[in-house]
Amino acid sequence: MVAATVPLPLHEQVTSAFAERFGEPPTVVVRAPGRVNLIGEHTDYNDGFVLPMAIERAAWIALRPRAGNDALAVSLDYGEEHSFRLDDSPSARGSGWLEYLRGTAWALSDAGHALHAWEGIVAGDVPIGAGLSSSAALELATACAFAAVSDIPWDAPAMARLAQRAENEWVGMNCGIMDQMISAVGQRGHAVLIDCRSLELRAVPLPPSTLVVVLDTATRRGLVDSAYNERRQQCSAAARHFGVVALRDVSVGEFAEGSTGMDATTMQRGRHVVSENARTLAAADAMA
Repeated sequence: MVAATVPLPLHEQVTSAFAERFGEPPTVVVRAPGRVNLIGEHTDYNDGFVLPMAIERAAWIALRPRAGNDALAVSLDYGEEHSFRLDDSPSARGSGWLEYLRGTAWALSDAGHALHAWEGIVAGDVPIGAGLSSSAALELATACAFAAVSDIPWDAPAMARLAQRAENEWVGMNCGIMDQMISAVGQRGHAVLIDCRSLELRAVPLPPSTLVVVLDTATRRGLVDSAYNERRQQCSAAARHFGVVALRDVSVGEFAEGSTGMDATTMQRGRHVVSENARTLAAADAMA
């Protein structure tokens, strides 16, 4: 009988791998979680309301400051090691896991932050492509790493916005703010009601003894190549029909009265968003 090998926790894995690769312990270890959304689907990019919660799965980086203008990242998950310049522009983007780091560095630098380079070990246990926001976790962990070595004050909503910009403008995924925001501000034992327009946050306690079960459908999707961006376009068309900036500005009653003349698909998308906003606010109140 052979005893099963129990893998080390990720914190220990990245710390141990760092010491092996660089010859000494890391000076900083950062973590950013993935998420599940309890309710509020396709509302974030319509300036609406969402009610996500952070999960125990996360992205980790063990690192130390590095001289020069090149950061060095070693991925345990992919078995790859790459460096990237801190002054890269979107015209130089490529593909793969490194682009989330490069895009975050670009967004931080473009926002006026003076970045210091680092070298580190990257690993995560958020399943990739499973809808648990592995990309947002990696972006926020990267932002944490740069904040730590560059003495950037940590402003969670601002960092979430910059990570979203990296995803939108560097990676090419036109996501809303929810994934990055909950990775930045999640609280133990709570979901967080996020107003995706004002970024106002309200921690909503999970009812006692709540167990959230995440089921893997074994379906993987590449959001950049999926119908997600098409949904955004349809929601924008619905907002234009009502003459508003976003569907957040339309009530359930107003939608019922004013949706005449919309094509069937646009009406379906708009009706979902408007009614989902109402359901999300009601869910937060009920949980509280």
